[in-house]
Amino acid sequence: MADIFQIVRLPRPHDPDLGADARARFPDLDGDLASLIEGTAGCSPYLAGLIAKEADWLPQALSAPAAALAGETDRLQSVAPDQIAAALRQGKRRIALLIALADLSGGWPLETVTATLTDFADLAVGLALRGALEPEIRRGKLPGQDMDDLPEAAGMVALAMGKMGAHELNYSSDIDLIMLYDEARYGDDSLLQARPALIRATRRMVATLTENTRDGYVFRTDLRLRPDPGVTPVCVGIEAAERYYESVGRTWERAAYIKARPAAGDLAAGNRFLADLTPFVWRRHLDFAAIQDAHELRLAIRETKGYHGPITLPGHDMKLGRGGIREIEFFTQFHQIVAGGRDPTLRMRNTVPALARLAEQGWVPAETARILSEHYRAHREVEHRLQMIQDAQTHDLPKSDADFARLADFMGRDVSELRAEILDRLKEVHDLTEAFFAPENKQYDAAAGSRDKAQAEAFDPAILDRWRSYPALSSRRAQEIFSRLRPQILKSLARAAHPDEALIAFDGFLSRLPAGVQLFALFEANPLLIDLVGDISATVPDLAIYLSRNASVFDAVIAGHFFEDWPGLEALCKSLEDSLQREEDYEARLDSARRWMKDWHFRIGVHHLRGLIAPAEAGHQYAELANAVIQCLWPVVQQEFATRHGPPPGRGAVVLGMGSLGAGRLNARSDLDLIVIYDAAGEESSSGRRPLASRTYYARLTQALVTALSAPMAEGRLYEVDMRLRPSGNQGPVATSWQAYRDYQESQAWIWEHLALTRAGVIVGPQALARDVTRFRDGLLSRRCAAGAVLKDVAEMRSRIAAARSPQAEWEVKIGPGRNQEIELLAQAGGLIAGDPSGWIGAGLRLAQESGWMTRDEAELLHSTYQLLWNIGQVGKLLSDRPIDPGKMGEGGRTLLLRDTGAETVEELRDAYRLATRSAAEAIDEILEREADK
Repeated sequence: MADIFQIVRLPRPHDPDLGADARARFPDLDGDLASLIEGTAGCSPYLAGLIAKEADWLPQALSAPAAALAGETDRLQSVAPDQIAAALRQGKRRIALLIALADLSGGWPLETVTATLTDFADLAVGLALRGALEPEIRRGKLPGQDMDDLPEAAGMVALAMGKMGAHELNYSSDIDLIMLYDEARYGDDSLLQARPALIRATRRMVATLTENTRDGYVFRTDLRLRPDPGVTPVCVGIEAAERYYESVGRTWERAAYIKARPAAGDLAAGNRFLADLTPFVWRRHLDFAAIQDAHELRLAIRETKGYHGPITLPGHDMKLGRGGIREIEFFTQFHQIVAGGRDPTLRMRNTVPALARLAEQGWVPAETARILSEHYRAHREVEHRLQMIQDAQTHDLPKSDADFARLADFMGRDVSELRAEILDRLKEVHDLTEAFFAPENKQYDAAAGSRDKAQAEAFDPAILDRWRSYPALSSRRAQEIFSRLRPQILKSLARAAHPDEALIAFDGFLSRLPAGVQLFALFEANPLLIDLVGDISATVPDLAIYLSRNASVFDAVIAGHFFEDWPGLEALCKSLEDSLQREEDYEARLDSARRWMKDWHFRIGVHHLRGLIAPAEAGHQYAELANAVIQCLWPVVQQEFATRHGPPPGRGAVVLGMGSLGAGRLNARSDLDLIVIYDAAGEESSSGRRPLASRTYYARLTQALVTALSAPMAEGRLYEVDMRLRPSGNQGPVATSWQAYRDYQESQAWIWEHLALTRAGVIVGPQALARDVTRFRDGLLSRRCAAGAVLKDVAEMRSRIAAARSPQAEWEVKIGPGRNQEIELLAQAGGLIAGDPSGWIGAGLRLAQESGWMTRDEAELLHSTYQLLWNIGQVGKLLSDRPIDPGKMGEGGRTLLLRDTGAETVEELRDAYRLATRSAAEAIDEILEREADK
């Protein structure tokens, strides 16, 4: 705490005689300290009175302010309950005087001033509540409670709201409290008797704080922020409050709870209540609809108070008027409301630190946060001086020149400079905050109507007319917002290569939306999203359908660094782990993983669509995303499973990625090929409440993992899972023991299973077991195999696949002669024959060439064919779950396909595709026949 003798500014005595009288009371004071007393008393009749009343106490307090504050706290805590009212009033005088002098001198910053006021308010509420409850307990009116329950206020808690909750009380603040009691502390019958006593205690507490006696008052106390104050008692049950907020809680109440904290009484019960209220206050998705609620609340305040027209200084309300303190607080709180559900670091009670955090996280420009913070401090200083003059709960600037001169003297400022500065600050705050709550594009003027009409004439009127019947536009508010958005939507769709196709796709998107207010508000606050939806609708209709069902993924576009470079696996895992840790139960974690995965999956798709990444990069990112999900969910699944059946017996289990996942190349719709290998290390069973035999334990644990990944939940599913690559396929156990796995691979596995192992990799599991599995796999595959034997099996496999499955469409890129599955087999054979399983397609084909059974031309042909088909397939899977057909996909899709394949026209691409697959099939025929003839 700063020493107030470090005086950096001084008030000038507006009333010299009053100032001189105060100075004369302290003949031992001189210099700046004496001038501080003189200037303070000469500007504030209220503070002059306090100086006179506390003349004996003040000199020692000024010499050691921290000790004086601590002494007052100790004195008050030792006062008898029946003396607490008078003692608190004396304490308030002393604290108010010391704080005023520290503030006026510049010895304490704003945060110390407001925090000290708030700390005293907390103390006063706690002591008043204790004094009010003690007689109820003594008279037996609170069944089951005795004097030992007083520290926890017999289950009552005072929630501090507003500035008290934020530790930001102003000099003459009301304190806003919500008084709650914990019903669980009482049985049903006991509660009937206790409730009237709890209500009486609340009223007695308020009287202790509020009544203005010859000794003054402590704090004006307001209980009207409680649920439905017109019909509820002054003290409300916690369960009843929770039901209220769950059913009818409003946006302004959500904003109020940003600053809420337990200040006195049963603090643990208060914290539990606030934790349970988290879903009400902090929505999981970006909540831009709250901005309109805030704007309407601001307009209502202006209408009620008559705050219209230009900003003028005489009588201007520094709190509620235009450009005032409330504007900055609303700006901060509603930015927090918008994004705090997704980013818990934004859940801060204090205004200036919250602005700084919003700037750090990219929600507010850093310069805007700096300016508003500076003006907030300056506004609060003016507010404090206005209130110190007569201890009045006022925020109004003086109306007369004389009173403004008193304010200037109190602040040690030149009158004209102070006027100009306050006016400039008010105007700048108004301009910055108004742009957030009421941007220009919210005004639907006649010109916009004309543009909308002209643009609408270019589209099918039947489609536009039916929009009004969609669920997303069923509410008046949704219709109002959409009417402002419609011109820009039509403009965006008109820019598409084929506007009619884009309109139909957007119509599908709009028709599937279950509700519109939240999403339309998001679009209005972030107009670039409209162009993104238009782009997606015109290019990827399936992605537009997905968006209509999962509109929350738009949050990811504006919640941070959406268009930055890919962060990598380690950063992904950290992000998902943080998301999972914020959830308390298992199902919530699974849903959290689904939301998180959708955000990143959507990001990859948009980056691919916009040409920010190539198809190969998209494949790598999809694979890292799946790896991160498995790495982070596997411990969660194990922990949940262990609560019933105990920790994994032995050394635990590892999860292997196979196929495209193991190779690190997935597409937008890939399923996951997995194998689970466990090592019970001789332990026969687990040791939990419901122990299982080790084999059963790991089988069910594996099933739990599959369910966690693939079960449809409220947020959808993560991935389809395929475990057919495990030993013995569907005939074998879903989890394979380490010993059985080794035995099988050494003596029973087919060549194709060893080929599959060239694309295997441990994703997650205990390090020791993972190391053993990896070494075994590498050792097994490093044994060079005869080319003839391997290629004979490859030829047989190729024939079986061809007999079982043939291409269902011309553009099938995976199955069929010369397609990618066949090329993958040859590349895997290259690694197996060379005893070097590392690398992807290019590496395997190079090894085949170096081993002498494939020519350089053949390797290059197969590699280039594979890349062409991979690019086609990645685009196809992004656009649809059906085989690609350039003739039916729409112009946007064709443009994307041509861009990613480098072709000029669809005809050119078709010719290249046919030539490549035919040539690749012929080359594979030649390779296998050549080896068969040896």
